[in-house]
Amino acid sequence: MSRRSTLLVAGEAAVLVASCVIAALDSTAADWQPPELFLVLLALAIGSDFLALQHRTQRVSGSFMAIVLAMALLGPAPAVAIGVLSVLVDQLRARNPLPRLITNLATYATFPLIGGLLIEGAASAFDLQEDDLAFSALIFGGFLVAIVLNFLGIAGDYVFHNRGSLKHEIRTILIPVLPSELVSALLCVLVAFVYERSGFGALALLVVVLFTFQYLLRELLRSQDRAERLAALQIGVLTSMIETLALRDRMTARHSAAVARYAREIALAMRRPPAEVDLVHTSGLLHDIGKFAFPDSILLAREQLTDEQRVVVERHPADGARLVRGVDGYGPVAEVILSHHERWDGAGYPRNLSGEDIPLPARLIAVADAYDVLTARDSYRKPISSEAAIVELQRCAGSQFDPAVVDAFVELLGTKDLSFRHGDDADFDAELELEHRVRAYARGRIPA
Repeated sequence: MSRRSTLLVAGEAAVLVASCVIAALDSTAADWQPPELFLVLLALAIGSDFLALQHRTQRVSGSFMAIVLAMALLGPAPAVAIGVLSVLVDQLRARNPLPRLITNLATYATFPLIGGLLIEGAASAFDLQEDDLAFSALIFGGFLVAIVLNFLGIAGDYVFHNRGSLKHEIRTILIPVLPSELVSALLCVLVAFVYERSGFGALALLVVVLFTFQYLLRELLRSQDRAERLAALQIGVLTSMIETLALRDRMTARHSAAVARYAREIALAMRRPPAEVDLVHTSGLLHDIGKFAFPDSILLAREQLTDEQRVVVERHPADGARLVRGVDGYGPVAEVILSHHERWDGAGYPRNLSGEDIPLPARLIAVADAYDVLTARDSYRKPISSEAAIVELQRCAGSQFDPAVVDAFVELLGTKDLSFRHGDDADFDAELELEHRVRAYARGRIPA
């Protein structure tokens, strides 16, 4: 273990000791009454741990509800005791290494202590009784505080040791279970409310609630995992098609990568939202995916196309859009692909859209597409200089292209080197790798 990690574990051990000492000093005999309530909550916390769910790097357990009820109905010290004892019993099964055990103990001692003290202090300050409705709101607030502290304790330790991203952990661990946790917070309030009026009969409700919570959470996480696996499969198919197209014709593949780069830079220069920047890059990579169905006589042609061949070529936006639209969540990409050969003056295809009726990402790709065709040395035509290409873009602004997009691109070319090495596979591979990262980030698989 690195010195950095050793210091963290030592700090967590100190937090554990401090939490236990504070809980002991705060404890009174009344906190442990009735003892039957403490024993039932302890049994429920330990029992629910045996049904805990493993979700990526974190375990999700229903013991949380039992601990929060101990915070509210007993006090900080019994809640800390239940948290610590449940971790120790779970250790007999989990056999975590010592650093992880210390992390778990510190976390399950800290959040019950802080949450219990907050509930206790607020109830005393506002003179709330346990059967007051305002006390129910206090329990709900304590539950939310405990969720955050518990997550920060476990996920924060994982991020520190693995040099990961806390934002990523929030997105992939906390957010997916947050709706069910909010429901369990309301159920926790209900159980506490009924307990104050019905006594131990309410604990039977708690048993039902805990097991129902575990079941619903399990199904939620399984559904999410299935959806992510399907999305990954679909995206993998599209990426494989791009790479297969590259094997047939490196020129078309490198052209798509260049367009993706140029269009993304234009979107950034125009200060478009991050989601739209990603949409532009994805659409740029896939804008010619409809050419996958071209015969070699068209795809590899080095001379002017016949009228019949041009009809086939002009179908590629619609063919590509139809192909991409079948991928879940790629409807916006399909719309951009369908529109990237529309013209500002309405003389484009396939729908003769004009002006701002053309999606902005498609207008960006149209400019990037034209610039690359004009300047690329592996283009179908003899390449021209960047300066000459700029003159041509400006000449066609207002007829073929959106003038604002042309202006933004020209300004960008004057301030930033956007050269794309069409003869070097590294640039093509770099754009594919960026796309892999963008898609993975959107699915919550890697840190930003």
